[in-house]
Amino acid sequence: MTPRLGEIWVYLEASPLLGLTLTLLAYQGALIVHKRCGGHPLANPVLIAVTALVTLLSLTGTPYQTYFDGAQFVHFLLGPATVALAIPLYRQIDAIKKSLLAIVVALLTGSVTAVASAIGIGWALGGTAPILLSLAPKSVTTPIAMGVSEQIGGLPSLTAAMVVLTGIFGATFGPWLLDRVRVSDQMARGIAMGVAAHGIGTARMIHLNPVAGAFSGLAMGLNGLATAILLPALVGLFR
Repeated sequence: MTPRLGEIWVYLEASPLLGLTLTLLAYQGALIVHKRCGGHPLANPVLIAVTALVTLLSLTGTPYQTYFDGAQFVHFLLGPATVALAIPLYRQIDAIKKSLLAIVVALLTGSVTAVASAIGIGWALGGTAPILLSLAPKSVTTPIAMGVSEQIGGLPSLTAAMVVLTGIFGATFGPWLLDRVRVSDQMARGIAMGVAAHGIGTARMIHLNPVAGAFSGLAMGLNGLATAILLPALVGLFR
């Protein structure tokens, strides 16, 4: 960074709205790239925006807390956005009632598979107990995952990173994989993405299909609830 640009950045860094502005610009730019790439899975807007922001903060030496002080309004909106998922879900209430048993079975199977696969892969790669416990709730939305991780003896910061990576990976490759295994039912696609890729995957499904988005939101919420209740109990039992 040239001295002149360095002076400008120091001035901008003092503004509390810098983080918010950078976030909005990064995501808008990512959306443009995504559209120009024809909606290709690898051009996932969240992945591009996160990569751009991390690169910028690293190159400028800006502490994350400084960035977050301005971007925390976006963080605040996560709550209302999550609640808003109830609207498309309400529109599918009849389909939910008809398929309640299938939804419960799919949810429990997916939840157990997500935890078991994370621990199994981590153990096979030589992960220690704290790392394995940090990986266990990776498919749950970040606030719940961090709380569960801390409760069972994991590392919340590592859990948060793995949750974000899981969501981005799921949103990027999930629809492609479901197409390859010929899962065409939108309810099934939504539940699979909600359980495996939480909020980021749900946002992707809402963009692709309203029915899939509704069931993805349902699966995300129920999976978070099931994991928060069952995982600490199972860890305590094995200990």
